[in-house]
Amino acid sequence: MTWSATVLTLFPEMFPGPLDVSLLGKARQKELWSLEVRDIREHGIGKHRTVDDTTAGGGPGMVMRADVACAAIDAVERAGRPLIYLSPRGAPLTQTRVEGLSQGAGAILLCGRFEGVDERALEARAVEEVSLGDFVLAGGEIAAMALIEASVRLIPGVLGAQASPAEESFAAGLLEYPQYTRPQTFEGRDIPEVLLGGNHAEITRFRREAAERLTKSRRPDLWTLYEKRKR
Repeated sequence: MTWSATVLTLFPEMFPGPLDVSLLGKARQKELWSLEVRDIREHGIGKHRTVDDTTAGGGPGMVMRADVACAAIDAVERAGRPLIYLSPRGAPLTQTRVEGLSQGAGAILLCGRFEGVDERALEARAVEEVSLGDFVLAGGEIAAMALIEASVRLIPGVLGAQASPAEESFAAGLLEYPQYTRPQTFEGRDIPEVLLGGNHAEITRFRREAAERLTKSRRPDLWTLYEKRKR
């Protein structure tokens, strides 16, 4: 079964964009995954295809209408795929969630604009809200691309080196260790000697210790969870 992403957006011209280059683009050509983009405005109201209206209770900006959003959602075959709304108030997207998505049938991604989507649409269609981080974008399209890329790259056959995902950041609850390549010396900085000695046990230990140091200094929240799991 091919992993399938359906994106509901007011700006379909933004896709496939970066999803169609490099390994992801080649994987789509090989039909390891598929992308369908649907224009929400096709379900707009009246001859002008209106999709939004003023905020109830007052305030700046416009809100996507519940009837329009639900019509766009209902036009898509779910096929066992989760329905996700990209929103800064959603649950943080984690590597664990991405791994789960990659092992499923795909995802249906609703991209908001303006001040968001009428809450009644999200409630009526049991939409899962997912956030890329504690910041706000102009719309959900870039966030949707990020979620798709993070999921697709874990599909067997998409990446060249299948061992790579197991050693990346978050795979073991840690940030990834530093990487090096030629030249051996660059601007007075050498590749750590242990990486050149061929002792795989020492290399593994060096990388684990480096990952732990990075995680402890840069992501104390992850470090706390990692420490708890070790006990």
